[in-house]
Amino acid sequence: MRNAVSNSASPDVVLIGAGIMSATLGVLLKELNPDLTIEVLERLDSVALESSDAWNNAGTGHSAFCELNYTPEKEDGTVNVQKAIKIAEQFEASREFWSYLLEQGHIRHAAEFIRAVPHISFVWGEKNVDYLFKRYEALVQNHLFGGMQISTDKNELAEWMPLVMDGRDENEKVAATNMAIGTDVNFGALTRKLFRYLFDKPGITFHLAHEVRNLAKQDDGSWTITVKNLTTDKKRKINTRFIFIGAGGGSLPLLEKSGIPESKGFGGFPVSGQWLVCNNPEIVARHEAKVYGKASVGAPPMSVPHLDTRVIDGKKALLFGPYAGFSTKFLKNGSYWDLPSSIKLSNIKPMVMAGVHNIPLTKYLIEQVSQSAKDRLAALQEYMPLARLEDWDLETAGQRVQVIKKDEKEGGVLEFGTEVVSAADGSIAALLGASPGASTAVAIMLELLQRCFPQELKTAAWQEKLSEMIPSYNQSLSKDAELCHQSRQRTAQVLGLVNEELAAH
Repeated sequence: MRNAVSNSASPDVVLIGAGIMSATLGVLLKELNPDLTIEVLERLDSVALESSDAWNNAGTGHSAFCELNYTPEKEDGTVNVQKAIKIAEQFEASREFWSYLLEQGHIRHAAEFIRAVPHISFVWGEKNVDYLFKRYEALVQNHLFGGMQISTDKNELAEWMPLVMDGRDENEKVAATNMAIGTDVNFGALTRKLFRYLFDKPGITFHLAHEVRNLAKQDDGSWTITVKNLTTDKKRKINTRFIFIGAGGGSLPLLEKSGIPESKGFGGFPVSGQWLVCNNPEIVARHEAKVYGKASVGAPPMSVPHLDTRVIDGKKALLFGPYAGFSTKFLKNGSYWDLPSSIKLSNIKPMVMAGVHNIPLTKYLIEQVSQSAKDRLAALQEYMPLARLEDWDLETAGQRVQVIKKDEKEGGVLEFGTEVVSAADGSIAALLGASPGASTAVAIMLELLQRCFPQELKTAAWQEKLSEMIPSYNQSLSKDAELCHQSRQRTAQVLGLVNEELAAH
């Protein structure tokens, strides 16, 4: 995507970072108010090169069907499924929005960014099997998880995931759940489609290879952004009434530059990752599922191991991982000074206390960083017993920055979700955190609209348009089974995800 020359130094909206979040917000705003002028600033040479890129994220279409970290077991032995229900509902809103864009012809070729892939949770050992059954029983009480199957039958499991069952000890106690209506989403491809649509709209300006150097609030409530053209080294200033910082791991440093009171006390803990990528086409062809297991003690959510069927740039791929690591960079293309320079007087205590309370995470990361090729193979063989190292290549994944925030009781806590931080007047907002991230982008941006565009959101025009784009808007898919059924049927048809399992549920 090429640069576009700005006709105005004062756009209505500036989007910093050209990933899935900015793309989603940009399209929403332009659909709600076609007269808005929007400028997009991206420090790299193209869009969707950081966390939105297919090789840099988990890409499951996080719907909580198979991710066990969203359904923790409580001290009393019951399983808490509230987060899973919320995420599943939010993902349906994303599907509705994408379906609207396809129906309107704003984007095309759904198969280039979404396809049906079963979502499987797989565990071994008596304790974990008991947990999986309790999780299943809790989830299927909600219609969002209707159609989920559970099995301990090794023949059936071999049909679901032959690579996982080949060579496995016959005496090992195993179990799995299967959601046939799961998806694989290439958020890099989707992001590029959204920006291509925006690029052709009047009032939209793109500037690639442009880095934001400073943000300053003006007396009239507007913002002045100092931005540097990394190609020419020239700087210029932009004045705007609203800024969204959707720069992935780079959001925290920019939020700190804003100086808004709401930014105080936030810190970031970066976690890097690596994938094993299968280079044997015969093996890739035998696996057609996303198989998620339980995370190691202390592991961050994005490090939940999975044997993952993906389609990237039109080619089927098989990945295992991610293996967690540590880097002081906040972005894959960032600086090793990102973490040190983010430490301020306002967040040093929360960051220290979060470290004290997360010693198992530190131990886990040290173990991951020091892993040998043999260690990585051993982890893979827990999911694929007959795996051979020569069939796999090690590739670097993306960077994630987990949110650290003040806490009166603990001093500082490490959060494993996403968080919108906005000024009291709604003139600036930033998205911090990682998982589930991209899959719930639409729901996150709807929350942002409530905070930053409250008056516009009250108008009949915006309400009607939002209901057109997202038919379940202001309704509850988790509470209304018929609405959920209708939504899934429609979006499956539009997105090309119709299958026998879906028709039955």
